[in-house]
Amino acid sequence: MTTTVSDQQLREFLVRELPVVLEQDDDVRRLVALLGAEQFADKHETESRFDRVLEELRRDREETARKWDENARKWDESARRQDEVLAALRDHDRRWQENARKWDESVRKWEENDRKWDEYHWQLDEMLKAIQAQAQKHDRRWDENQRQLDEMLKAIQAQARKHDASIGALGARWGLYSEASFRNGLKAILEESFGVEVLNVVEYDDQGEVFGRPDQVELDILVRDGVLILCELKSSLSKPDVHAFHRKSRFYEKRHQRQADRRLVISPMVAPLALKVAKELGIEVYSSALDVEPEGPAAQP
Repeated sequence: MTTTVSDQQLREFLVRELPVVLEQDDDVRRLVALLGAEQFADKHETESRFDRVLEELRRDREETARKWDENARKWDESARRQDEVLAALRDHDRRWQENARKWDESVRKWEENDRKWDEYHWQLDEMLKAIQAQAQKHDRRWDENQRQLDEMLKAIQAQARKHDASIGALGARWGLYSEASFRNGLKAILEESFGVEVLNVVEYDDQGEVFGRPDQVELDILVRDGVLILCELKSSLSKPDVHAFHRKSRFYEKRHQRQADRRLVISPMVAPLALKVAKELGIEVYSSALDVEPEGPAAQP
């Protein structure tokens, strides 16, 4: 009777018995090796392949390490740059915050200055209003004072005109009286003490040679031992008075056909220009009758 063995049973048998047979039987071991040579590499080839795999693994590991180092270096560089950027950003943020703080401080100061300026401007307006009110008050007072001063000035001017008229009249009268008194006193002294004849001559100028129109011409004449002296007594002597005396003396000399030995004017008040004109015309000027020298022209006072 024939026994049938299944594939599974045969596989199980080989798995169980083959290792023992391979260990005990060299022929079977060589046969199995020969059969598996096409499917499996031998030891030398296996080692060679393993070495190649290891070398590839080593190269891959070195390349991976190199790339890793490169990536690490790039990462460090990127991190360093990132740190620099972050530091710059932090510094920029710090500066921005500082500028913002300064700006806020400036805005606060501006607002404070604006407030102070508004307050100062308000105070200035109040002061201006007060000054304007005071000025208006002063203007009213000034106008009133000016009106009163104008009235006082008009009254003073009226009184001054009145006094001037009175003084002028009094001065004219005093001048006339003083000249007459002086002439009378001089006449008495000269005639009684020095034997001089004193004459007051009044002649009529019908041709108007002296005053530009017909009028009387009055002169004082001193005569001693044939010496003729024409004299003028004035309370005050001005430049026109000197010219007038010069014309009167020339009128007298022409009419009487006689040259005066001396021409002199006696006056307590003499204007500077009168002295200059008198010197040019050869007229002696004295401030007092006692200054008159007996002979020759006197020194001008």
